[in-house]
Amino acid sequence: MTRMRWWRLLPLAVIAVMWWGCSPAEARQDNRDVCLTDQLNTRDVDATIRFDPHGKNYIKVYSSMTVTVPVKEWPLAKHLTFSEESAEYRTAMRCLLRGQDNSRRPNEWRTHNPVVTSENGTVTVRYDSFAWIKDYSTFQLGPWRIARTEGERWKVSLQSPTLQTIPWRHVEAKLGGLNFNDRYGKASSSDENGLKWNNQLPGRIMVEVELPWQRSWILSYDQSFWGSVGIAAWWVCGSIVIVLAALRTQRSYASPAFGTLAPRWRVGKISGRRGESPAQPVLLWALLSGAVALILILITSQPPVKTRWRTLICIAAGLALIFAARPWSRSLSTAAPSALADESDVPEGRRRRQARAVIGCASTVAAVGMLVVLAPELFGLSPSPTLESTGPPTVFGKVGYVLMGLATVWLWLAAMAAWAWRFAGEGGLVRTRWTVRWGRAPLRCVVGVSVLLGVIAGGLLACLWWVSENQWERVTWLTDQKGPAAHGVYVSNYLANFSYTILTWVFSYSWVLTGIALFALLNFRTKAQRVQAGPKVVFSLGPERPDLLLIVAVFTFTVGLRGATITGTNAQYSVWLWLNIGSLFMVLASGRRWSVFSQMGLCFYVRRLGTSKRRRELMTKAHEYRNLNHQLRLLDQGRAGGMTREQLEDQLHRQRRWLVAGCDTKNPPSQISVLDIALAWGPEDHWWSNALHAARLAFCFGIPASGVLLFLEMMGDWNVMRLTNEPTRIPSVVAIFFSYQVAWTGAGFVLGALWRLLPGRRGPLRAWSLTFAYAVPACLTALIIEFTDADLGLLLFYSMLMLTILTLTSIWMDTATFRQERQYWPSRFALLQSIYQLGGFSGQITWLLAQVVAAVGIWRAFVKH
Repeated sequence: MTRMRWWRLLPLAVIAVMWWGCSPAEARQDNRDVCLTDQLNTRDVDATIRFDPHGKNYIKVYSSMTVTVPVKEWPLAKHLTFSEESAEYRTAMRCLLRGQDNSRRPNEWRTHNPVVTSENGTVTVRYDSFAWIKDYSTFQLGPWRIARTEGERWKVSLQSPTLQTIPWRHVEAKLGGLNFNDRYGKASSSDENGLKWNNQLPGRIMVEVELPWQRSWILSYDQSFWGSVGIAAWWVCGSIVIVLAALRTQRSYASPAFGTLAPRWRVGKISGRRGESPAQPVLLWALLSGAVALILILITSQPPVKTRWRTLICIAAGLALIFAARPWSRSLSTAAPSALADESDVPEGRRRRQARAVIGCASTVAAVGMLVVLAPELFGLSPSPTLESTGPPTVFGKVGYVLMGLATVWLWLAAMAAWAWRFAGEGGLVRTRWTVRWGRAPLRCVVGVSVLLGVIAGGLLACLWWVSENQWERVTWLTDQKGPAAHGVYVSNYLANFSYTILTWVFSYSWVLTGIALFALLNFRTKAQRVQAGPKVVFSLGPERPDLLLIVAVFTFTVGLRGATITGTNAQYSVWLWLNIGSLFMVLASGRRWSVFSQMGLCFYVRRLGTSKRRRELMTKAHEYRNLNHQLRLLDQGRAGGMTREQLEDQLHRQRRWLVAGCDTKNPPSQISVLDIALAWGPEDHWWSNALHAARLAFCFGIPASGVLLFLEMMGDWNVMRLTNEPTRIPSVVAIFFSYQVAWTGAGFVLGALWRLLPGRRGPLRAWSLTFAYAVPACLTALIIEFTDADLGLLLFYSMLMLTILTLTSIWMDTATFRQERQYWPSRFALLQSIYQLGGFSGQITWLLAQVVAAVGIWRAFVKH
């Protein structure tokens, strides 16, 4: 009975084996027929490719494809009208546009999904996409395949994965003036801008194009060793400028003119104590920043350094930067001349507690990152240099990548914060209550800052995760590579590279630390001079020579660097740096001859401006001068007062004699009046106070300008797509706005610092003089941009806004000079009209309006473009 049951089951077993052996073939047959390719027969196919080689550093290529499919002939056509999230829609769209092509397309970008319309029994699909030629790789763009052949020639062929066996109704290649060649000679018509084909098979459509030398040079430069050399040259030149400024400053500390013969790295005794000069950490930062920049460049060179060794290098570099910054340094509490406490006020034990807190926290975070690198098996990762997962990516593996990346980024953020604190503390920029809190509760301060930096690092990781997921959806569109295994490998890849992606971005903004360091040196020198002078009020005609070098460096790293980044080519960064320095020294050289005080002579400064009483006398005479001129204008208009013209002119002659008596042997120029001297002195007694006053004004005037420039940079579909597809684009938006504000503030600071040394009798002329220092490298770069057929609209707009902001700042500075008279006038506008007089006021307003009109004109041209 049992034997009969086995015989009964035998046919079922045979059937199961036959089904198992045949099912793969049947499944493959189903896969071949799922698209119903033999029924996809339409002649309504149009395609266009357009090259845009003008106004950009790289060539942008647009593709447009339109297919009309009868619903009755191809059953999947109706699925194209379904929801874009449905499986039927995705299958039908893949069959129509991709067919058997299952490859990813990282170079192809789409502003929107294909547009589907249905009418009269047909479904029409319009598929638009674009790409950038930024390297020499071959890529697919819509139905077109673009590949480099030889030299600078590129082959553009119509190789659609589908619809290859039917003639396409209309095909057009718009080549934007590029040199081209029809390989098969099948074009129906052609002109200097492109070709057209009608009713032609896709396999017979191919055209060769030759890129212009400007775009070819940029491609070859970016792909070559010299691309890295351009960035390295910038860092090396920047470090040289910082070193020169710091050395010149620390030599001045050790000179008899400063009042002491101090050791090499020490400031002389100031108010009965000793402290380290900020020049020492500035020099150290100059060397370390250049070295770190070179390390970052080298680990990205070809072939790139593997993930494991790269992470080790980055963690070690971040830890070294923190320890080198020494935020617990003795000089943080003793170097600032404003702090008159002796070193004994800060016990050694307190500094040791600060050091333990910083070292302990940084070492703990570094140990977490090193644990993943040195013991990857604990997280299911391979001990190989790539740190790849030993199997399918697991949760523990992803956690390991996250810990490694967050630890590395945190260390570098902490290093930047430590250096900023060191510079600000030694330069006297930190409020006393902050240093007191740091001294009393170092552990609490370290924990608070650590949490804040952790939140920032987590936010950067969140941006990377969101952007990377968008990238995954874009490159795997219409493919079946969206499985958990493939997606897991992709996630592991971008998590493993998270730290380096963010580090390069973070360090690219380390120039802000350089600006803080230079500003701290200037602040230290100014306070040291005031402390050294004791109870006497310190007055200065302008910055001393060491200060001038620091001010020029501030101008270069704040104003000049922002302009250089707008041009977009790193090859000219170092050249721009030296041009900014040279042009500003040229302006200062002209100021030695044409500034108001240079024409009046040093003797006049001593006799008429040496004390507060004499300066008050000058302001009184300037007020009288304006009143006398006002009465003369009333007299000319027939509205005479109680004085005759002879009396008014006699008083003006007295003022002239007062000016002459203040000079040495030579008479001052006839066009210079007491009003010009008062305006040339500025609203504050010391040049440093003038600099801070102008910096605050420029910061406020620059807020709308920064918003407008940021809007222009974000304008366009491509820039909007970058927000959702570039890992650092969202934080870059904030950083760019901040960079513009730093540029305006730096320009205002330099304008105020050099106020008495710049040529010109009125504030707007001084603003024009300083803008000229920026305009020299900007104009040379504009000529290069025009020659290379790139876009210079943003550079021109930035330059015009720079001039406008400095003009407004200078006008407000002139108004602030007579701020004590504000109570006598109904508005600031009326006071300004009184200061400039009628003719001068009209000229200044006309000049300002001309700048605004020019800026609006550039804006409109930029928006239309």
